[in-house]
Amino acid sequence: MPRILIKKRKVEGFSKQLLKIVVTVIILSGCGVRKFVPEDKLLYDGSKIVIEQTAEIENIKDLRYVLESLEYPAPNTKILGIRPGLHFYYKAQQDSGWIYRFLNRKLGEEPVYLENVDIESTIQLMHNRLENRGHFSNYIESSIERKEKSKTASIKYQLIVPGFYSIGAYHLDRDSQQIYYELENYLAQSNILEPGDRFDLDRIKLERELIDQYLKRKGYYNFNQNFLEFEVDTNVYEGKEFDLYLKVKDDVPRRSRIPYRIDEVRVFPNYTLPRDSSRIDTVEYRGKKYIQEELYFKPEKLDPLIRIQSGEYYNAYLSSNTSRRIGSTGVYKFVNIRYHERDTTHSDTVGSLIANIYLSPLNRRAVRAELQAVTKSNSFAGPSLAITYSNRNLFEGGEILDITANAGYETQIQRSRIAGRNSTQLSLETSLVFPRVLLPFQVINNWFDYSIPKTRISLGGEYVSRSSLFTMSSVSASYGFHWSENRFITHQLNPLTTSYLNLLKSSLEFESILDKNPFLESSFDQRFISGLIYDYTYNGMVDQDQKHQFFLNSNVDLAGNLLSLITGGQETLPRTFLGLEYAQYAKIVIDVRYHINLGRNQKLATRIMGGYGHPYGNSEVLPYSKQFYAGGPYSIRAFDIRQLGPGRYRTDEADEAHARFDQTGNIRLEANVEYRFPIMSYLFGAVFLDAGNVWLSKYNPLRQGGEFSSDFVRELGIGTGFGLRVDVQSFVIRADLGVALRDPSKPEADRWVWAFDKPVVNLAIGYPF
Repeated sequence: MPRILIKKRKVEGFSKQLLKIVVTVIILSGCGVRKFVPEDKLLYDGSKIVIEQTAEIENIKDLRYVLESLEYPAPNTKILGIRPGLHFYYKAQQDSGWIYRFLNRKLGEEPVYLENVDIESTIQLMHNRLENRGHFSNYIESSIERKEKSKTASIKYQLIVPGFYSIGAYHLDRDSQQIYYELENYLAQSNILEPGDRFDLDRIKLERELIDQYLKRKGYYNFNQNFLEFEVDTNVYEGKEFDLYLKVKDDVPRRSRIPYRIDEVRVFPNYTLPRDSSRIDTVEYRGKKYIQEELYFKPEKLDPLIRIQSGEYYNAYLSSNTSRRIGSTGVYKFVNIRYHERDTTHSDTVGSLIANIYLSPLNRRAVRAELQAVTKSNSFAGPSLAITYSNRNLFEGGEILDITANAGYETQIQRSRIAGRNSTQLSLETSLVFPRVLLPFQVINNWFDYSIPKTRISLGGEYVSRSSLFTMSSVSASYGFHWSENRFITHQLNPLTTSYLNLLKSSLEFESILDKNPFLESSFDQRFISGLIYDYTYNGMVDQDQKHQFFLNSNVDLAGNLLSLITGGQETLPRTFLGLEYAQYAKIVIDVRYHINLGRNQKLATRIMGGYGHPYGNSEVLPYSKQFYAGGPYSIRAFDIRQLGPGRYRTDEADEAHARFDQTGNIRLEANVEYRFPIMSYLFGAVFLDAGNVWLSKYNPLRQGGEFSSDFVRELGIGTGFGLRVDVQSFVIRADLGVALRDPSKPEADRWVWAFDKPVVNLAIGYPF
């Protein structure tokens, strides 16, 4: 594969040509749409909502967001005041050429005229939304603003919104039935509906759903939330208050008013189709019956995954939890839990259930081949072929063995004069995953209530050949655990990680790079790394519909402490283990992200990231693979990979190809903000601003200006730009054009560079944050 070289003048020329094309399209589409609009029609240009308050309204911005979301149909997409999708549609109707038919098929939009808007229906929906939020007796009128010259029209909705009705008291209509005692217990701990809260139909619906979930955890197998009824009484108050009453409807059948107990649990670990029961063995273990024709999954290994117990009341949470825990082993294709209701006509208080757990396994052995296009944070990209052999349920206890062989070729796609732009990689990795904790002592099972923990043991080797620089091999091994605390929080703890790098061959060019910088050479010397890694992730972005989304990832990496205890008797530094010099350091990285959904597929995404690595004891510097760098498609996008830092350190431009290996540090700070918006169909745009850098914690005479100081804000690299994303069901191909605004390597008076004539093109897969 030939090397991809994007030279500076080519990038500048490409950007100018691209700008000319964009301007031409804007002019043509801006002039071309108006003449196609029929004489008796006007294009719908959107609506405006004006709210007049007769009393103070809480969360007025949220109310406006809800009302604006009712606009239907949405007007045609506009970019910089023009409608390219509509232009392509009109041109395709007039021109039979293939190019307009293609553009219309991919990007075109049918026109939305004023007559397509049902104003009365929209007003009625607004009335409903206001009443659902307690604003009764509201008034709405509409007016149309026509612009004959531009052949467009917009709608103005004028709303008079009175104050809301609030809850005076919340009561339960009591009864002697057992279900009312459960309802009373629920209300004693619930705070969804409180006196003083405004009337909110959504919260009342939420209360009903939570009551249903609560009762289903207390054994009420046949209960349904539609059996609950809320009544409102405004007669006891003069103002805008009401009493809210909760009751169970009178016509609810007896079987839905009583709890159910699990009498028997049957587990089918290798279920396919019903077979002759005389050939199927039944084994009883811890109160459950395990029914399988031949041993597929050992009962003593499967039992801890099952939360349903005979003799206990039916619990919907434990049922779904059991399904999730068994499914997460990766052994089964389907997990189906069915309950059979026994005749309980003789009992007026408790029903009886049989729990049948049907487990349909995946193929035990599988071979998978994947041809991938790989892109990395260091701007390397290229094809990769991976072949994986899998053996599921290896020891009849849910274990999964994976053996993966990988071959790849990568080239650095960023414009750069860095040597070693091509890379060939060969690797082989074996991993064995157990659906349980493997430790010599007992752990508290309550830690793993939500999901099962997994123990992963891996061993792998890799061969890397970086053109014109070096050839290196590495061996790595790890032993650790992974589990989910809930649907938002995950933990990963690797108490033992070990890697060893062996520099098989190095060129004179690479040797000269190391000779010029002893600190860089030292970071390559300690090739044996053994330690502990802990990773904590809170991912609130699993709820994509929420307006506010929060993400936190923290990573702690400790190396060399155990080996230091073992080799503590050695007097001279650096100490060695089995003849190998090992690294000793502590490193922490924190990544915080906050996204705001602005509606209509618009989002404001922000990120703050910080990292610090501290070498000590056996190490003077961090191993090179553990050092921080800045720049590239997942960092400060206006700068190439490792083009920033450390600090205000300035490289020798004549030796730039070598210098960037040295542009790393043990401190990193970065902040990003990005506004994302839809353009058409699967195409999205973004405007971003990035700032950050890396620093050294100690003075280095060979990298002057690289140390961290109180003036670090003046040493931030700052860049802006815009990007395009093709987002198809969360698979994202991204192109960003970054422009440097501030370059800390320049003299302080010249750091604001405004380099619009020197853009940096970034190509990547996935969002940057």
